[in-house]
Amino acid sequence: MARTRTSLDGKTVLITGAARGIGAALARKAAARGARVALVGLEPEQLAAVADELGPQHLWVEADVTDAEALRAAVQRTVDTFGGLDVVVANAGIAPLTTVMTSSPHALARTVEVNLIGAMLTAHAALPEIAKRRGHVLLISSAAAFTVLPGMSAYCAAKAGLERFGDALRLEVAHRGVTVASAHPTWIDTDMVRDTEAALPTFAATRTQLPGPLGAYTSVDACAEALVENLETRRRRVFVPGSVGIVSALRQVVTGAVSEKVMLVAAKRRVPQLERDIAALDGQEFGANSVGDRGRQR
Repeated sequence: MARTRTSLDGKTVLITGAARGIGAALARKAAARGARVALVGLEPEQLAAVADELGPQHLWVEADVTDAEALRAAVQRTVDTFGGLDVVVANAGIAPLTTVMTSSPHALARTVEVNLIGAMLTAHAALPEIAKRRGHVLLISSAAAFTVLPGMSAYCAAKAGLERFGDALRLEVAHRGVTVASAHPTWIDTDMVRDTEAALPTFAATRTQLPGPLGAYTSVDACAEALVENLETRRRRVFVPGSVGIVSALRQVVTGAVSEKVMLVAAKRRVPQLERDIAALDGQEFGANSVGDRGRQR
């Protein structure tokens, strides 16, 4: 059966975390399909560079996704510039370089604040305008929503929460003609993933030993292509790569008691090594290119 498709041509798309990585690549894909793109993030020079690359009909706005007023202003500027808003993509995210025992309270809270609360606030700010055009919300969750690894406790919690938020939101806005999807990539070749693996060799080694799609890299371009397809098809889930959908369907097995027993054996050996890697970072809790960690300066 053919999928229903809504063309992006002439539509307005707001993307958070759009200065680099998945967000910037998705902006390029959406613009190539005729969308007018509002790029939102914390790196004005990079945002301006991407907007310039896309052309004068596009817009960038500096905003922190944990700042509700800044998000409201970003949405308003988008509407003032383009006349409305059709699609919002809550993409901004960070990943800490810690276990719970080695983390500061700030790093744990900030990870959830950006990855979960920031996405919720993004949807909240955009929904009044999205509803006017019976538009679409795409929440960038992760395969971490239904898989677990040591060193990813706060990240997994935030991404699992984001998936459930999206599922409940979908029910709340269905009568308004608004659709909601969650995306679940594994390891995408972005600054965030490269920074994590460069800082934590034990984590990198663990990733390479994961089975099938759970251990494989996917290019940023391939990920962005899957996401831009969702902006037109509006299906409820996006898996990157597609085989991650099998893992999602089997999540009770993947995180069940039998699998956990196998993982505990490896974890007891690897976590002490991981925490030695973390100690060598001398207090660094986020990747070298992470700009989402602004909580200390506020």
